[in-house]
Amino acid sequence: MKDIGLYIHIPFCKKKCNYCDFVSFAKSEEKIEEYINCLICEIKEVAENVKFQFQQKKGDLVNVRSIYIGGGTPSYIDSKYIKQILNTIRNSYDFVMAGLIDKQEQFPEITIEINPGTVTEEKLKDYKYSGVNRISIGMQATQNRLLTQLGRIHSYQEFETTYLLARKIGFNNINIDFMIGLPNQTIEDIKESLQKIKKLNPEHVSVYSLIVEENTILSKQIEEGTLELPEENKEREMYWTVKNFLEENGYNHYEISNFAKPNRESRHNMDCWNQKEYFGFGVAAHSYVDNVRFSNITDLNSYIENYKHNEPEKNFVFHEKENYLDTMKEYLLLGFRKIKGVSKKDFENKFQLPIESIFKLELEELKEKGLILENEDTYYLSDKGIDFANLVFEKFV
Repeated sequence: MKDIGLYIHIPFCKKKCNYCDFVSFAKSEEKIEEYINCLICEIKEVAENVKFQFQQKKGDLVNVRSIYIGGGTPSYIDSKYIKQILNTIRNSYDFVMAGLIDKQEQFPEITIEINPGTVTEEKLKDYKYSGVNRISIGMQATQNRLLTQLGRIHSYQEFETTYLLARKIGFNNINIDFMIGLPNQTIEDIKESLQKIKKLNPEHVSVYSLIVEENTILSKQIEEGTLELPEENKEREMYWTVKNFLEENGYNHYEISNFAKPNRESRHNMDCWNQKEYFGFGVAAHSYVDNVRFSNITDLNSYIENYKHNEPEKNFVFHEKENYLDTMKEYLLLGFRKIKGVSKKDFENKFQLPIESIFKLELEELKEKGLILENEDTYYLSDKGIDFANLVFEKFV
């Protein structure tokens, strides 16, 4: 059995947020239908190749464990396109859609990202009927002044209305995105937000420290001095305030930026951190299969034109074929994102070598610096290591 995940990129937005450097496009509505048609062609073509390679050539069955529809803003486009995409995947990969089955834990986890201001009751019902069993809502902050500063198109009240509507429709696995380290954000803002999160009681919370990306509106505002980031120690105080609060209120801190109620961890993301394989569909989407990393081009018009001219191979960008050592390094880099860390037993089962036989010096140095800890079977980040995780990751790049 070959387990895979599928990522679907919907690159359209009503408005690009001030901090966003993802491949997404505002005011490109005239391209949506053409893009979806090309996306569906890609899904079908890859499915045929996968079936040949793994079912006929190798005799394996393909098990789709997760589908993640991200963006951009997937909820911005008409929900008929989401239904079309999921129907295509179901027909191409021969599995039962999770939302139509009571024991949904046995079937794919299907997530869609939604933003307040772009979703309606009808869209949510369409997602539910189509098999979506997990939604991720972009809250980002609960203070309207911070949402305006970020260039979000919604207020906190609109977020809350969307959240409660999703509950009414029957979604019982909801993630909310929450950002910290924002200009003008205070510890009091964080504490106020946490109380509101507690009241809403989502199954999952993703907590992201703001990263200022080049050529974004936010980066220009900071360069010009109109906005100022909080000091690093203040940002770390925000992080630990969030971590301690969520853990005290029943959330398992299972990855540096992610917290979940019991058995509500993101399967799609966990599989990526466990170095499982996945296919990405759509402009700029990345894939990882047979130790090969590749992606699609980032230009929306070229992506569409290449399908129009029956030249989809021009959308393909090869990145690397990992050698054995690179695969081991990446396994550790991804593994240390997980709070449980890296299992010595799992490493040896995967690579047929003890972890210390390859990385003893690196692991000892990280231990000496207090960045990782060790127990009988596991290496994992210390509290200091969580704060300076990049120093750990750098050892395995």
